[in-house]
Amino acid sequence: MSSNKTPKLAITMGDVAGIGPEIIVGGWPRIVQHNDCVPIVYGNNSVIEKAVTLLGSDCDVQLIDNPVFAKPSKNVIPCLNCASMNAIDVRPGEISHIAGEAAYHAIVTATLHAMLSKADAIVTTPINKKALNLAGCHFPGHTELIASRCGAKNFAMMLYLGPSGNIQGAAGLAVVHVTLHTAMQNIFDEITSENVLAKIRLANDFMLKMKGQPPAIGVCSLNPHAGENGLFGHEEINIITPTVVIAREEGINVSGPFPADTIMLKARNGEFDAVVAMFHDQGHIALKLLGMHQAVNITLGLPIIRTSVAHGTAFDIAWQGKANPASLIEACRVAGVLARNRRESS
Repeated sequence: MSSNKTPKLAITMGDVAGIGPEIIVGGWPRIVQHNDCVPIVYGNNSVIEKAVTLLGSDCDVQLIDNPVFAKPSKNVIPCLNCASMNAIDVRPGEISHIAGEAAYHAIVTATLHAMLSKADAIVTTPINKKALNLAGCHFPGHTELIASRCGAKNFAMMLYLGPSGNIQGAAGLAVVHVTLHTAMQNIFDEITSENVLAKIRLANDFMLKMKGQPPAIGVCSLNPHAGENGLFGHEEINIITPTVVIAREEGINVSGPFPADTIMLKARNGEFDAVVAMFHDQGHIALKLLGMHQAVNITLGLPIIRTSVAHGTAFDIAWQGKANPASLIEACRVAGVLARNRRESS
């Protein structure tokens, strides 16, 4: 970790055609006001300056070539240039290989700095998957790209909501996904006992750190009505239920599978600290309804800390000054907490 006791957060710019730059600038005063992190933007200083002008911010962009030179404040945004200068020419809402390449370089540079302990955590803003692919980076999303750069094999996307009026659990609520960025027709091959057990373990490990005592984990079914005893499918009988038994024998407080249309109600009311969902939308839709702008995306199973906003590029409102930075502010807060906890435990 850096010699500075305050965690350094590498905040990636995201797709320049989307809302990433403006949520960074719009959320900047609140990101730094807690004085519990050193935020640094990884991307293109001209793009960040354009966002400053758009929002009428009084911030100055500090161009740096090394994180040690970052001096952030409410009025100073340090930016480490690692994206091509022609990124400034991308039009709002345009899917472009230039935007994809700029986003890619920001991500891999931030990941490398985290691996080298030049940064204590990375916080990512939204990218467009098509733009990333047009740039020659054939990963379905941030999670898989960062995991590949880190050499991680057992990883998972988790959405996390801290305790609030909607979430009754003292440690908040996490949702971990067994399958992620894949077509629906492919998920059945990926619902294996090995994959389900791995995600149960990851959910348990994370929430154990957040709660300070063994958490309660609930597991979703794949099929309607939890398969209705085999009438609507056999994955619950043949795969999910036996895997829950294995996890319980390991000492994990886990139960299920429960129908997806009822499990989140139980979790919201505090019965579960984490839910293991079988596929992307099963977990995302429910949690985002509970707290769209407060949700944080966290990648589990990496050797580094990575958090992210829980929303997309919002091309339809990009560069109009309408974007809500709340999820980024929360992602930075959670990254700072995780970084300090890791340092204290090392």
